Amino acid sequence: MTSRARPSFRRRLLELAPRRATVKQDLVAGIPGAISSVPDGMAAGVLAGVSPVHGLYASIFGPIGGGLTSSSRLMIITTTSAAALAAGSAVAGTPPDRRPHALFLLTLIAGGLMVAAALLRLGRYTRFVPHSVMIGFLTGVACNIMFGQLPDLVGSDVSGDFALAKAWNLLLEPGSADPASIAVGAAAMAILVLGGRRLGPYASLLALALPTVVVVLAGADAVQRVSDVGDIPRGLPLPALPRLGELSFDLLTGAFAVAALVLIQGAGVAESSPNPDGTRSDANRDFLAQGIANVLAGLFRGQPVGGSVGQTALSVAAGARGRWASIFAGLWMAVILVAFSGVVGAVAMPTLAAVLVAAAYGSLRTGQVRAILRTSQISRIAVCATFVATLLLPVAAAVGLGVVLALMMQINQEALDLRVVRLRPTGTGTFHESPAPARLESRQVLLLDIYGSLYYAGARTLQAYLPDPEGSDHPAVVLRLRGRAMLGATSYVVLSDYAAKVAAVGGRLYLAGLDPAVITQLRRNRTVEHAGDVVLFEATDVVGEASLGAYTEAEEWLAAQR
Repeated sequence: MTSRARPSFRRRLLELAPRRATVKQDLVAGIPGAISSVPDGMAAGVLAGVSPVHGLYASIFGPIGGGLTSSSRLMIITTTSAAALAAGSAVAGTPPDRRPHALFLLTLIAGGLMVAAALLRLGRYTRFVPHSVMIGFLTGVACNIMFGQLPDLVGSDVSGDFALAKAWNLLLEPGSADPASIAVGAAAMAILVLGGRRLGPYASLLALALPTVVVVLAGADAVQRVSDVGDIPRGLPLPALPRLGELSFDLLTGAFAVAALVLIQGAGVAESSPNPDGTRSDANRDFLAQGIANVLAGLFRGQPVGGSVGQTALSVAAGARGRWASIFAGLWMAVILVAFSGVVGAVAMPTLAAVLVAAAYGSLRTGQVRAILRTSQISRIAVCATFVATLLLPVAAAVGLGVVLALMMQINQEALDLRVVRLRPTGTGTFHESPAPARLESRQVLLLDIYGSLYYAGARTLQAYLPDPEGSDHPAVVLRLRGRAMLGATSYVVLSDYAAKVAAVGGRLYLAGLDPAVITQLRRNRTVEHAGDVVLFEATDVVGEASLGAYTEAEEWLAAQR
C-alpha cells in the first residue's frame, strides 16, 4: 500500500510546483490582485467591525493557503463582502476590545467546519440552496453595505441596530454629517465612477490615496482615519491561538452561516472559472481549500475568506494560468503590507466607505432579480423574503429563514403538482393516457400512473386523488411506481390504507415497476403487503413491461373470480 501511495503524493507535489512555462505570467497576474486587495481587504475589516488590518492579513494567507490546495486552480480565496458581513453580524454583540479575538475564533471554527464538510464529502449538497434564496441574500447584503456605510461616507456618528436603521437615523439627523468628510467621500466616489472602467483595479486604490493625501496636507483632523478604528501594527503578524473564552452561541451560529455562505459562493466561482487544461473541479477539494485558507487566516489574526468572484475575474483578466497566480497575489500583498504598513493607518474612512458603496452597487444583480420575479410564485416569495430578512435580521437567521421558506414552498408545490392518470394498453405496447376516475368500477382493471413527488405532502395528495373503492365489487388496481428509488414513511401509510380499502371490497392492489431497493424496503416495512391482497412486480429493462404484466395478471385474476 505504501508503494501505491507514493506516486500519488509525488503527483500532488508536481502539481503544486510552479511551471516554468507559466510562472512568469502568474507572477505578473498576482500584482493587480494584490493591489486591489488593499482596499478590498481594508473594507472587509470595516464590514466585520474590526481594524482594517485584519482584512489585510486575511488577504495574505487566504490566497496562499487556498492556492496551494484548491482543485479550481484559477480561484482566488480572499476576503468577500458577504463573509465579512456575516462575521460582523456574529461578533456585533462582543465589546470592541474583545471583538478581534472573537473574530479570529469564528474564522477558525468556520474553517474547521469547511474542512469537515470536505472530509464528509458534502459538496453535492450545495445545490440544495435555491438560487432565489442566494440572490435575495446577496442583494440584501449589497443594500446592507450601502446603507451601513452612509454614516462613514459623510462623517456622521449616528448609530442603529442594523444598517437600514443607521441610514434612516442619518436621514432624520442630516446635521450630524461633517462637511469635510462629505467632500472627501464625494471625491472618492467621483474617482470610482469616472475612472472605474479606464483604471480597473487601480481606481479603488486611487480613490483611497488621492483624497487621503489632500486630507493629510490640509490637516483636516475632523475626518476620521483608519488608525482611529484600530491600531495598525507594522510588519507581518505572528501566529496566535484564539481565546476559547469568546465562544458563544451567536459566534457558533455565525461560524455555520459563514461556512455555508463561503462554500456556496466558492462553488459558483469554481463553476465560472474552469481549469485551463479542461480538468473538472472537485467541490470537496475546494471545500478543503477554503477551510485551510480560513484556518490559516484565523491563526494569523485574519478574518473569514472565501472564493471571490471579483478577484478571480481580475486574476484571469491579468493573464493567470494556474494556482501560483493566487499564491503570488498573497506574497505580493505581504510585501505591500511590510513596505507600506504605516500608510494604511492614515487612510481616510470616508474613502473606504466610498469603495464599499461602489463595490456593493456594482454587485447588485438586477437582471437576475428581474428574471426571478418573472418566474414562479415560489421564487418570487423566496427572493423577496430573504432580501427583507437580510435587511432586518442577523445574517445567519436571514439565510436560514430563506432556505426553510423555500423548502416549505417547494414541498407544497410538489404536492400541488402531483397528478394521477389512467393508462389504457393499446395492444401495440403503448398506452393511452386519460384522467383517473373518481371511483373504482366493479370487476374492472384500472392501471394508474403517478406524476410528482410522493414525499411528505405529496403522499397525502396521492391519497386524495386515488379512486375511491367504496361501492365497487372485486376491483383490480395496478399502481405504476417506476423510477422511484425510495419511498417515504408517509407513502407506506397511504399505500397500506388504500390496499386495505381495496381488499375490503374483495379487490386486489398491484404495485408495478418497482425498483429492487423499493421491494426490499416494502418487505422490511411489513405494512403494505399485510394490509390487504397486494402483488409486487419488479421493474425490468423494458419500459412498461412490468405494468403490462401486472395488468394481464389482474385480468386473469378477475376471470378466475368469475
